[in-house]
Amino acid sequence: MNKNLLVTKRSGEKEPLNLDKIHRVVAWAAEGLDHVSVSQVELRSHIQFYDGIRTDDIHETIIKAAADLISEESPDYQYLAARLAIFHLRKIAFGQFDPPKLFDHVSKMVDMGKYDAHILQDYTKEELDEADSYIDHWRDMSFSYGAVKQLEGKYLVQNRVTQEIYESPQFLYILVALCLFSKYPKETRLQYVKGFYDAISTFKISLPTPIMSGVRTPTRQFSSCVLIECGDSLDSINATTSSIVRYVSQRAGIGINAGRIRAVGSTIRGGEAKHTGCIPFYKHFQTAVKCCSQGGVRGGAATLFYPIWHLEVESLLVLKNNRGVEENRVRHMDYGVQINRLMYQRLIKGGDITLFSPSDVPGLYDAFFEDQNRFETLYQQYENDPSIRKRKVKAVDLFSLMMQERAGTGRIYIQNVDHCNTHSPFDPAVAPVRQSNLCLEIALPTKPLNDINDENGEIALCTLSAFNLGAIESLDELKDLSELAVRALDALLDYQDYPIKAAKIATMNRRTLGIGVINYAYYLAKNNAKYSDGSGKALTHRTFEAIQYYLLQASVKLAKEFGACPAFNETTYSKGILPIDTYKKDLDAICNEPLHLDWETLRKDIVTYGLRNSTLTALMPSETSSQISNATNGIEPPRGLVSVKASKDGILKQVVPEYDRLKDKYELLWDMPGNDGYLQLVGIMQKFVDQSISANTNYDPSRFPNGRVPMNQLLKDLLTAYKFGLKTLYYQNTRDGAEDAQTADQGADDCAGGACKI
Repeated sequence: MNKNLLVTKRSGEKEPLNLDKIHRVVAWAAEGLDHVSVSQVELRSHIQFYDGIRTDDIHETIIKAAADLISEESPDYQYLAARLAIFHLRKIAFGQFDPPKLFDHVSKMVDMGKYDAHILQDYTKEELDEADSYIDHWRDMSFSYGAVKQLEGKYLVQNRVTQEIYESPQFLYILVALCLFSKYPKETRLQYVKGFYDAISTFKISLPTPIMSGVRTPTRQFSSCVLIECGDSLDSINATTSSIVRYVSQRAGIGINAGRIRAVGSTIRGGEAKHTGCIPFYKHFQTAVKCCSQGGVRGGAATLFYPIWHLEVESLLVLKNNRGVEENRVRHMDYGVQINRLMYQRLIKGGDITLFSPSDVPGLYDAFFEDQNRFETLYQQYENDPSIRKRKVKAVDLFSLMMQERAGTGRIYIQNVDHCNTHSPFDPAVAPVRQSNLCLEIALPTKPLNDINDENGEIALCTLSAFNLGAIESLDELKDLSELAVRALDALLDYQDYPIKAAKIATMNRRTLGIGVINYAYYLAKNNAKYSDGSGKALTHRTFEAIQYYLLQASVKLAKEFGACPAFNETTYSKGILPIDTYKKDLDAICNEPLHLDWETLRKDIVTYGLRNSTLTALMPSETSSQISNATNGIEPPRGLVSVKASKDGILKQVVPEYDRLKDKYELLWDMPGNDGYLQLVGIMQKFVDQSISANTNYDPSRFPNGRVPMNQLLKDLLTAYKFGLKTLYYQNTRDGAEDAQTADQGADDCAGGACKI
């Protein structure tokens, strides 16, 4: 090799190529790691040196070479690649490996318009210097490679056009903490900043995409989930569309309840015209959802909800189907089908389901959510009324169509609206839950808007985070972590901006939070438990009991300090009714674990002092944010010990935690014999969770005769989920013969291509 070759540094300067310098960086990254080889990385990089080669091109090539070596045999390459990536990232951000002082960094970023100017207004230099002493920049070295790539792609403040990165991960964490506690009293706020920084930077608490990417920037909308209900009028449809645009542009995932819209052929203006039906308006909503890319962080997405008894349901169920023409398909949203007890009874008894336009049956749509007995009375009354337009279909045919489309697309979701209201923190008589969100874990009251400034409507927001079960050694740790999480998220509600009045009013009144979990599969494995054989039931019961108990306790403590949420009287909590009072008692037959905590004292405290937050728990998918913590996502079993995650940044390999010690303890997705064990565990979780759970069903066609999943199996699992009190079902995944370990970013599944056979 020509020893006179020059390399071009990031600054544009040229200097002689120094191979020893490259070797030293790789050797540094390999220190303390098992089964990694510096020479293997260097050999695999195959760098073709030429005069003037850029140093960042050299570095990126070596990083990729290290990442390509990640495997079950050599999992530690994920850390070698990550350290090289952090080294590279810091060089881009700071021009050197060592980060600057916090005050200097914040001052520069505020001047550039990248950070919110309030940081320097709310904190003195002395306070920022104190916060700087809390930062442990070496925690950057605990990231996996997949985590660093997700940070680079989604979370770190950057110029997404030039791909310049302006910060390193520990600055992200300390600044999130500083921003959220900025309005706390000066005497106490830094202790909360330190506690929260330590919890999130050591991965004990996981934060969602909007908070990680947005808090500290001038954009102030961090709620992950936005629920918008549409009324049956053009004014409400237009207000819904405007609301979608405003929130999609600010990183939120959208739930749209469009169940009130009348069916095609309905009378308009006393017979002057016929209604065009739902599909044209669904297309209108789809356009609104897809009009913004959410600042390059993630694409706009929404799930739209409608009742199974809607007159147009057979057309609505096939909206995602690949067959058909554009005029009768709306493929770029997902759909949630709303079901209740009566509909399941009709299925079980071999009866019919009568379809109506909501506009033709006064009171029926509201009763569907508010009062199951009243719904049944009205439904049967309207079935027997010959003057009302209707159509009867066999319940088994309608459910089979629904499950066939769920299997074929993976993205027809289920909402059990009765469970959402009978096992709810809200009194359905005054604050019924009528929809969920994009990921099917939020269950909050909504009201339609008649215009964008309507203060009587209600847009529901939920702000999320999660406990990393794998990072917790004792359930007692959840007490302090719960207080940190509730304080931080509750403070965020006051810190963020609200583009629409109805969202601000509702959020200030209800102060809803949704705290979930990640790393559940690892938690089971390290406790020698599995999904399918019942060994995880008692552990799950104890764990989720502790989570809900300590979160409620933390919210009571905040209520004593700041007052209960103004709409506390609309919750069942205000009447002393807790989730442990309203769960499906069928669970007792499969799990007899007793309660271990002092719920009666907590019940009295809640009635006496109130809660700062109407809701506290929701179990979200956490597909991307789990990768930051190098955790298994949400409550799901991994597909492989090394998972291949396909994202917009390319293919990323992620190894399950403690691979060497626990590789034989993990139960992988396609090793599970069926859905029963998993659904039972989710039911146990739902006993305590006051909102809902992103729970999936999974099928391997090769386990069934002729390689086809029988319809009766799909219906059996649907009824099992209902029996154990699940409020929602999210994806249906079907093993399609492709690489088992590969999944798509943000939870996309094998079924998206219609791989399931029925």
